[in-house]
Amino acid sequence: MGQLIDGKAIAKKINEQTAARVTALKQKGLAPKLAVVLVGDDPASRTYVKNKGKAAKTIGLEFALHEIDGSTSTTILLEKIFELQRDKALSGLIVQLPLPAHIDTNAILNSISPERDVDCLTDANIGKLVMKTNSIAPPTPSAVMSILEELQIDPVGKNVTIIGVGPLVGKPLAIMLMNARASVTTCNSKTKDTKEKCLAADIIVTGVGRKNVLRGDMVRVGAIVIDTGVDFVDGKMSGDVNVAEVIKKAAYVTPTPGGVGPITVARLLANTVSCAKKLIAYS
Repeated sequence: MGQLIDGKAIAKKINEQTAARVTALKQKGLAPKLAVVLVGDDPASRTYVKNKGKAAKTIGLEFALHEIDGSTSTTILLEKIFELQRDKALSGLIVQLPLPAHIDTNAILNSISPERDVDCLTDANIGKLVMKTNSIAPPTPSAVMSILEELQIDPVGKNVTIIGVGPLVGKPLAIMLMNARASVTTCNSKTKDTKEKCLAADIIVTGVGRKNVLRGDMVRVGAIVIDTGVDFVDGKMSGDVNVAEVIKKAAYVTPTPGGVGPITVARLLANTVSCAKKLIAYS
């Protein structure tokens, strides 16, 4: 029987370090500030934003939420983002995803200054990640790396299977793990032998957003399983992994909620402070 990974405990360590950095900046008269743009009224997005705001205030980070009607156009939203970035005190800016279907998500994300892109979703920051010239990294992939670090697992030479290749988790995580010299295999909806690829893995990471994507018979004994997916069934949050089955074989597995989520928020806040320091240095 494996062990559950306590994401809240890992997040607490990161937040304590970030809070100390915030305090140090404030002593110099500088106050890091995070702004979040929420378009529409998606219940899951609202929950995520609420958690980010609560965590930010806990560590002393200034937080501003800007709520935009879901019927807004790409043009109007772009104007709002440009307006927000005129605030020189702003350290980090994120646009909560997903956006309504009629909005050009790529245009919106790339309108964020790379220096304030704490989600690391601009083309410029993804390019830096590929070239290993980045100073910050996407929060959820960073959360995965933080878990491995906490478990004292060196990715070098490890066989890693990632289920889901989206821009928020799968793609950037694959890059980060390859940069760490792991052997990475990715699976998408057209992959024919996902089970076999998972059984060959030392580490499995899921990022699909669909309940029961990973079952117990897909995991070898002693594997590490990290679930970054979120699904809501009848109003109840679950991840991609059937934890009850997987924990019988895996050495470690993340629960949902309480696993990757809190660490993701912690990494986002840490990114905001890092961006604040860089903006100060260049001002």
